[in-house]
Amino acid sequence: MTDMLEQIAVDAAVRELRPDFAVLVLTAEGLANGPSDERSTGWLTAAGSGAALQDPHVDAWRAAYKAFGARPQRFRPSVDALLKRAADLPPINLVVDAYNAVSVEYALPVGGEDLDTYQGAARLIRATGTEPFDVASGVEHPEEGEVVWRDDLGVTCRRWNWRQCLRTRITESTKNALFLLERLEPYSLERLDAAGDALAARLRAISPDVRIESRLIEPI
Repeated sequence: MTDMLEQIAVDAAVRELRPDFAVLVLTAEGLANGPSDERSTGWLTAAGSGAALQDPHVDAWRAAYKAFGARPQRFRPSVDALLKRAADLPPINLVVDAYNAVSVEYALPVGGEDLDTYQGAARLIRATGTEPFDVASGVEHPEEGEVVWRDDLGVTCRRWNWRQCLRTRITESTKNALFLLERLEPYSLERLDAAGDALAARLRAISPDVRIESRLIEPI
């Protein structure tokens, strides 16, 4: 997984838009995922009960969305959307519950991807508008200039961290996963690191034999 981690990239056009952007990338090999249980729903409940609904990091993400032409009231950054329903977060599966709870607890966008569905490395770009994006109803395309995560097959997440494609979502059968913990100023790198540690601890609670590696892609 080390080689794959090193290939993950943030395009210069995204850096120009937000030079303060940083992402902590985690890979987890050998997950034993499964249906939500009392422990994982407890993580969601605890995160929701302590959620800070007004966090400057959410404001930073709203500003970033406006900068590439997305209306944050209509297309909410993922952490904004989760915090809006923090009191009643739906359980999905063990691994998704773990990273959603960390996202709410740390007021941080956290994405989870099934690595075995990937072709090539993840990279954050500004879209041309021609890239395919798989959804339940078929194939969509991002808007030109939209910030998206993609691999060799197409867009894996639209509007930075707004919506994940169907192909790469984490399911109960996922064995190997990629996690993207995304930060803008004024969020500290120390808090980002703590969020990564919290996620790693929960993944190990789910899967004691999981192998976790990480890489911080720093701001410029």
